[in-house]
Amino acid sequence: MAAASDLAFDPWDPAFLADPYPAYAELRARGRVHYYEPTNQWLVPHHADVSALLRDRRLGRTYQHRFTHEEFGRTAPPPEQEPFHTLNDHGMLDLEPPDHTRIRRLVSKAFTPRTVERLKPYVRGLADELASALVAEGGGDLLKDVAEPLPVAVIAEMLGIPESDRAPLRPWSADICGMYELNPSEETAAKAVRASVEFSDYLRELIAARRKEPGEDLVSGLIAAHDEGDRLTEQEMISTCVLLLNAGHEATVNSTVNGWYALFRNPAQLEVLRADHTLIPSAVEELMRYDTPLQLFERWVLDEIEIAGTTIPRGAEIAMLFGSANHDPTVFENPSALDLARQDNPHISFSAGIHYCIGAPLARIELAASMGALLERASTLRLAAEPVRKPNFVIRGLEGLAVEVG
Repeated sequence: MAAASDLAFDPWDPAFLADPYPAYAELRARGRVHYYEPTNQWLVPHHADVSALLRDRRLGRTYQHRFTHEEFGRTAPPPEQEPFHTLNDHGMLDLEPPDHTRIRRLVSKAFTPRTVERLKPYVRGLADELASALVAEGGGDLLKDVAEPLPVAVIAEMLGIPESDRAPLRPWSADICGMYELNPSEETAAKAVRASVEFSDYLRELIAARRKEPGEDLVSGLIAAHDEGDRLTEQEMISTCVLLLNAGHEATVNSTVNGWYALFRNPAQLEVLRADHTLIPSAVEELMRYDTPLQLFERWVLDEIEIAGTTIPRGAEIAMLFGSANHDPTVFENPSALDLARQDNPHISFSAGIHYCIGAPLARIELAASMGALLERASTLRLAAEPVRKPNFVIRGLEGLAVEVG
């Protein structure tokens, strides 16, 4: 085992953020687990280990269902961050059974294959509308003009958030998600707290309105389930809605812009796709693998485990490197190459185990719809300027993607 600090892994280095994949190759070559002192985490870079650990019940997204902070050897979050942690800790992504099971069962009713299939015409219509508007303008910012509006509108529609109320959703989400980066600053925490308070207050009002006048939306459905005996607190409803908005569009937005940037840098593959739109489903999977939108996912060690002869004690934190796992040559042939026709593609961009992304089928529909609309309506789409990468590691994306239609 090599200390990760001796390697090229540096999540705050702009050169690493521009292209972390060579550093991942070094991590994989040097061992299966590495202690990284700057974040006090154990990094796991191999696909087989990441895949197994995502399903290992000795690990958890939280430890508070079994231990106090003191018992687990951890320090409680600062009191001033309480609004963020209250919001975050009651969402199913950061819960373990039985609470996770109960909430996921309720939410999964909104993501049945039949429900998602019914959304297809709405998603495709909106994707066509956004692509047509981009073409009419001769280009624009693919992030702001297509990638963001589509998934935000879809999840807001599912939640029953009126169009007039949707403007703050993306900024709230961005500020909250800043806390998922490694060692977030006090300024990042303050933004997340403010967004948590504002978003929670808004949803509290929305829930109250839906209690008086139910609709066909997910919020009304959660209220009805609660009234019928499925126990769901108001805080759990609020946290669930925020999680669905954040998770329901962050990965899709970043997959869209990361994907198109990858296509522009691989023009031969882009031409293959332009010539054969039946490749869109496999292209969506390959682009999510090639430049993974969520690079790292964390788990707490609830019971001591061993990886390749290294004992990792209870109380430690494991960082599973999704981006590295998706480039593991023992699983993916020639992983550094973009191959839109790749068939054997068991990427883990949607996670695995009980926390597998509940919205994965919807995300795939959104990504395919926007890609199809752009290929059909903006067949000459090209990069207008080199993009600036966001200074984030965990959630990988771009500040924008300037494009033009010739």
